Amino acid sequence: MIGTMARILVTEPLAERGLDRLREAGHEVDVSLNPSPEDLLDRVKGASALVIRSSTQVTADVLDAGSDLVVVGRAGLGVDNVDVEAATTRGVMVANAPGSNSLSTAEHTMALLLSQARNVPQAHGALREGRWEKSRWEGTELYGKTLGVLGLGRIGTLVAQRCLAFGMRLVAWDPWVSAERGRQLGIELLELDQVMAQADFLTIHLLKTPDSVGLINDDLLAKAKPGIRIVNCARGGIIDEAALDRALTSGVVAGAAIDVFASEPCTDSPLFAHPQVVATPHLGASTAEAQDKAGVIVAEQIVLALAGDFVPFAVNIAASEAAEEIQPFLPLAERLGQLFVGLSDGMPDTLEIEYQGHLAEYDTRILTLSVLRGLLGTVTDDPVTYVNAPQLAESRGVSLREIKTEATQEFVNLITLSGGGHSIAGTLAGLRGEARIVMVDDHAIDVPPAANMLFVRNDDRPGIIGSVGTILGQAEVNIADMAVGQTEGGDSALMVIATSQPTPVEVVEELRSAGGILSVHAAAR
Repeated sequence: MIGTMARILVTEPLAERGLDRLREAGHEVDVSLNPSPEDLLDRVKGASALVIRSSTQVTADVLDAGSDLVVVGRAGLGVDNVDVEAATTRGVMVANAPGSNSLSTAEHTMALLLSQARNVPQAHGALREGRWEKSRWEGTELYGKTLGVLGLGRIGTLVAQRCLAFGMRLVAWDPWVSAERGRQLGIELLELDQVMAQADFLTIHLLKTPDSVGLINDDLLAKAKPGIRIVNCARGGIIDEAALDRALTSGVVAGAAIDVFASEPCTDSPLFAHPQVVATPHLGASTAEAQDKAGVIVAEQIVLALAGDFVPFAVNIAASEAAEEIQPFLPLAERLGQLFVGLSDGMPDTLEIEYQGHLAEYDTRILTLSVLRGLLGTVTDDPVTYVNAPQLAESRGVSLREIKTEATQEFVNLITLSGGGHSIAGTLAGLRGEARIVMVDDHAIDVPPAANMLFVRNDDRPGIIGSVGTILGQAEVNIADMAVGQTEGGDSALMVIATSQPTPVEVVEELRSAGGILSVHAAAR
């Protein structure tokens, strides 16, 4: 907690209600919009709080210069422009305003969906130019059509709820949502290819990750129901724009409504030449209400942080509050959660977390929260914090079961995750407490967790390891580390491979089709 009055530096436009909230709390609000990187280093000196949006880059140098900073507040969702790790190291809290633009983005999706279905902007443009083209711009109803939803996070769910009211049938692809959660929402969960084959309309609500970039490509569009119409208000780059251009030209795709582009600002695109394309300049969050909510929410987080109170939307809430004996295991727990996502084909209905050894003697709740941070962090568009992780897990239909066993056979301490037919375990080894993965799907192994990993289960016979190495070598994927484990029965083996870079999707598919390979799963941080 600091004194009753603090200097708060605001470097990007903030809703007036947000500024008023800061002033009402008795703080000095210094609005210095769009400073250069050099000016920011000077302006941040002596500030207790820094309020930004998406443009200001809060680097380690900025945090060093702001030696009095208590909190950085982002008036919006993502914190990509903040070095959160450096902030955490320096004891600076980072808070955001999740959910502030969800409703606006969902409504914009509906606006584009309807505009595309009924050719509203095209007909409007023709009429403004003096042409009455009633027959040319005949549209299609939403009622009775099938809507495919890619991603059932907050925004995808809001869109789905609204489309149910239009009488649409809903199908969705989200491997990290349980079937029970889908039933609660009135949505049938399918594989991606099945969604593409059945959807009359497709709406995208995915995170932009290495796996989702270029997801909507030539191959996937070739599997789509002829005449599909696509809406993207999520992230640019998820759609391969050249592939969409070709699909529009061939007629495989009847129309598209696009709010986000691979490179922005985008004022020249082949997509704009198609009369059946509706485009807007990234307007999803551009409503007065969304901007007002973001400003007020982040101001409230700043006031709480400066008062030393609990901050619900802190993305790096102090893990130092954990017991000293627990703290070294926090990164391992989070990484186990991330690896479990890559290992699993979907989010399990029940996740069992077992703590064995000395760990079982302590309060392990923050370790469980760390597991959830890793588990959910790559599959939701919501920032996952120690605060909101349980609620996000519940919203995706995941129930948690925590087990403690003080006795262990081989390890002083062990953390094991199990669910959905998969399991993974890790420990800290040696005097330096180095993280090790020691079990995957009942195969005993010993390998340090890495940023990029492959789990390859195969027949236990000669030549398989060489075949896998050859495929990766030909794809110029470097193997940085590798461990091989067997089941007790010896009927199959498991390779756990750490690679220097993410393994491309097409290489993973090639591995899966190789002789003797039973399954391949990839995990990237």
